[in-house]
Amino acid sequence: MIQSLRKVYNSSFQESKYQQLLQEIEKTYGHRPPFRIAETPVFVGEEMKEMLFDACEQIIDVIVKPNFKDVSKGALLAGQTVPNETAHTTFLQMDFGICADENGRLTPQLIEAQGFPSLYFYQYIIANLYRKYFDVPEDKFSIFNGLDQESYLELLRRVVVGDYSSENVVLLETEPDQQATLIDFIICKRLLGVPYKCVTELKCEGKDVYYEENGRKIPVYRIFNRVIFDELLRRDDLKREFFLTEEHDVEWIGHPNWFFRISKHTLPLLGHIPYVPDSFFLSDVDRIPTDLHNYVLKPLYSFSGTGVIINLNQYDIDSIQDRENYILQRKVNYAPVVETLNVPAKCEIRMLMIWENDAPRPVIINNLARLSKGEMIGVKYNKDKDWVGGSVGFF
Repeated sequence: MIQSLRKVYNSSFQESKYQQLLQEIEKTYGHRPPFRIAETPVFVGEEMKEMLFDACEQIIDVIVKPNFKDVSKGALLAGQTVPNETAHTTFLQMDFGICADENGRLTPQLIEAQGFPSLYFYQYIIANLYRKYFDVPEDKFSIFNGLDQESYLELLRRVVVGDYSSENVVLLETEPDQQATLIDFIICKRLLGVPYKCVTELKCEGKDVYYEENGRKIPVYRIFNRVIFDELLRRDDLKREFFLTEEHDVEWIGHPNWFFRISKHTLPLLGHIPYVPDSFFLSDVDRIPTDLHNYVLKPLYSFSGTGVIINLNQYDIDSIQDRENYILQRKVNYAPVVETLNVPAKCEIRMLMIWENDAPRPVIINNLARLSKGEMIGVKYNKDKDWVGGSVGFF
C-alpha cells in the first residue's frame, strides 16, 4: 500500500468535502445509497498490484479450462437451470482480503469468486468523485487494460447493449427499487439508457418477452441479469409471467447459470494457487481439523455473507445435515493496512472483469474496495464506525 499518499490524504482530509461528495451523488442521481461510502479511496502500490493481477490470472487459468463446465455442473440447482447457457460467463469478480502472512508480508487472499456482475457503473462514478473532491494523483488509476474514461463506457455499452436499441435491453432484478445496489442501476440507465425492471414487469407471448411503457409493448431482446437466483426462488409472493427456467427468445448478458458455476463451489478447485486459502467441500472432509477456530464455514447457496459461521466449533459441524452444500475454508488474517484518523482499517479488494464473446479469456477492467474495522467486512460488523464502507482502489 502506498503509505506516502496515505499520509498526504489523511493530513489534508476535510469532512466538508466528504459531505459534498455524498451530496453530489444524491443530487445527481436522486438517490443516496443505503450502504456506507468510505471517507477514503485505497492507494495500492506496485507490489500488491502485481500480486492481485497474478492471483486473478492464475484463477482465470482454471476457469478457462475446457473441462470447467463439467467440474462445475454440480453447482447448478436441480430443476432450476436456465436454458440457452452461454459458453462462458460474461462477468467475473474476485474478492481478495489484504492479509499478512506468517512473516508479516502483505498478500492478497481470495475470499470469493463470482460469475455475476458487480457495480461496474457506480465504481466508475465514485472514482471520479474521489478525484474531484480529494487529492488523488493523476498517475494513479482505478480502471485497467488500457481503458480510459471513454473506452471503459464504450466497452460496457458493447457488452450490455450490443447492436440493439437501449430500450430493447433491460437490467433485470427482483424489486430493483428496494435493492442496496439501486445506485448502480440508476447510473447504468443514465449512461447507457438501459431501463431497470423487476421480474414482475416482464410479459410473455409465447417465447417473446416485452414490457409495457406509456401504452407501448416494448420487446426485450437482451437481459442484463442482476437477479440473485436463489433469492428469487424464495419469493413465491411475486406475481409474474416471466420465469428464468423457461425458454425465451432473449440473449442473456450474464447468464444466470454462471452465478452458481463460479461461486463458493469453485474454491476447492483452486487449492494449488498460493493466493487461495485451503478450501474443501465439507462432505469431502474425512477428518475434521482440531483447530476449527482457524476455519470458517460457508454455505454454498447464500449471498452477502448470510449463513457464514466465523467462530466455528464441533457442534456447528455436527449440526450440518447437507454437508455437500457447505465449504470449510481456512481463515485469513486481514491486516489493518489503511491508516485512518483513528484506528486503522482492514481492506478487501474486488477485481472486476469482463469476458467478451470473442475473447479467449476475461480481462480485468475495474475494482471495488471495502474497508472494515469489524470482525468481518459486512455492514453489520461496522455499525457506528467511520472510515469504513465501499470505496475504490487507485493503483
